[in-house]
Amino acid sequence: MALDIGDKRIGVAVSDPFNTYALPSLTYHRKAFKEDVKAIAEIAAEKGATLIVCGLPVNFDGSEALQTKKTERFIAALKEEINVPVVCEDERFTTVMAHETLISEGMRREKRKSYVDALAAANILDGYLQKINKKGV
Repeated sequence: MALDIGDKRIGVAVSDPFNTYALPSLTYHRKAFKEDVKAIAEIAAEKGATLIVCGLPVNFDGSEALQTKKTERFIAALKEEINVPVVCEDERFTTVMAHETLISEGMRREKRKSYVDALAAANILDGYLQKINKKGV
């Protein structure tokens, strides 16, 4: 399972049973920090996640972005809430790619908000799956 963690929404994606491709799953609308952590932990349990890949926002040059610390705080709380390994994956350009995909499919701006975070999470997971499948992990 992968997460695209934002201030307002968290995109969730899952992989197929063979870890070959990623599928956008849902967009969770954030409420309060502790409630959000619990909800994501419950979603992970419902999805049968054996690993959670969290997108880590960094600047273009790889340095920490403003959002990096917020995301790391959420990831630390999630690690305490669940018994599933949590790893981080560079999320540069995943949201941009998601927007471009939805625009190319002709989706209107208002509707894109509902899908973009889950699709960004799928892009994060796809990058991770490609990396581990290439290494043969």
